[in-house]
Amino acid sequence: MRPRFLLTPIPLKLVGITEQNLSILKTGKARAIRISTLDAICKHLECQPGDILEYTREEQS
Repeated sequence: MRPRFLLTPIPLKLVGITEQNLSILKTGKARAIRISTLDAICKHLECQPGDILEYTREEQS
């Protein structure tokens, strides 16, 4: 089952995020996200940050 974050259309202007940045978030390539953006996304999806975020440890070189 795909996360609801990937299935639910998000009104980008209401959330305050560009389509390009949303794509970066969806692919997991984002290095950071503003708390206000995360808050707006969670309000729209009616979820908690842990429902759409996952921590992965970076491999050390």
